[in-house]
Amino acid sequence: MKVLQVLPALYSGGVERGTVEFAAELVKRGHDAYVLSSGGPMVDQLRAQGAHHVALPIHRKSLATLGQIRPVRRLLEELRPDVIHLRSRMPAWVTYLAWKKLPADRRPGLISTFHGMYSVNRYSAIMSKAEHLIAVSDCVRNYILDAYRVDPERISVIQRGVDTRTFREMPLDPAWRRQMLESHPQLRDRKILLMPGRLSRWKGQLSFLDVMARLVRDNDQLHGLIVGGLEGGKQHFMRELETRRQALKLDRHVTFLGQRDDMHELYLFADVVCHMSTKPEPFGRTLTEALSSGTPVVAFERGGAAESLNACFPEGLVPPDDIDAFVEKARAVLSMREPSIQIPERFRLEAQTEATLSVYRQVLARHGKADV
Repeated sequence: MKVLQVLPALYSGGVERGTVEFAAELVKRGHDAYVLSSGGPMVDQLRAQGAHHVALPIHRKSLATLGQIRPVRRLLEELRPDVIHLRSRMPAWVTYLAWKKLPADRRPGLISTFHGMYSVNRYSAIMSKAEHLIAVSDCVRNYILDAYRVDPERISVIQRGVDTRTFREMPLDPAWRRQMLESHPQLRDRKILLMPGRLSRWKGQLSFLDVMARLVRDNDQLHGLIVGGLEGGKQHFMRELETRRQALKLDRHVTFLGQRDDMHELYLFADVVCHMSTKPEPFGRTLTEALSSGTPVVAFERGGAAESLNACFPEGLVPPDDIDAFVEKARAVLSMREPSIQIPERFRLEAQTEATLSVYRQVLARHGKADV
């Protein structure tokens, strides 16, 4: 089977990482994996795994991007994929319109994944035009049904899988730990609370600082790590975080690490991972990655985060936006000797791959290609 995944670019991010990981799984199973994007630093990783990349400027949210419809149509005619998998709205518009211009008997199967609960408008509706839709959680499925006229039979819920072998079977490298403590000696002999995610107001970093201020009053041996790059380069929010850290007298207790590509090691290094988004998230990949590393998570009970924790570590759930409850839960989890963490099969990368391939085969069967 020849599969073409389509997304804006291959920089850091959950969708990007999931695309690259899924492409690697396709190659392992003997399929031809292609990715169409505007490029980015993850292209090298993609190619090293045996997949192929095609670069076209399909990422900008601009009417000018529709000028790529003809090049994409030529690509589809030359590549002849069996399946196109849409993963983002602007590239979906370009690819869908190119796909529609192909003769009906030569169109590949068309699948889209709703990675988020997008604003409900005509622009977002393109994701509902595919022949079959994948929702990354039950709350995303409910959003699709509430927002668009979609037959429930056209939607499959497939959680974003984690390569548990990578996270659980690879212990923390002593050299990595040594280098981290040499670079950040303030972390030595401290219990670490990790707050991963893009620096954005709704991700909850300000609330995390409030939690840390409460925790360190009773335990001076705690340290918070905020990991993530600025969303859209919003330097003013970074300045606001630094000002709040100083006002709460947390300079010795909270460190901003910026964007990192060593999340596996950071999950293993941490004692607790915190998830404090102020609005429902569609899935919450950081939760399942942290839990797969054996590190417990404390999170507000909303959206996809609640689904993940209810399945894997319900002890870590906190009522939404309740800072007092979050502080008490963090204290309780830090005191656990062996947290009881379970990763159900549906949250594993192998299960995601097989479920997605099953959707591909269903769509191809409708095209009369059941034996692809």
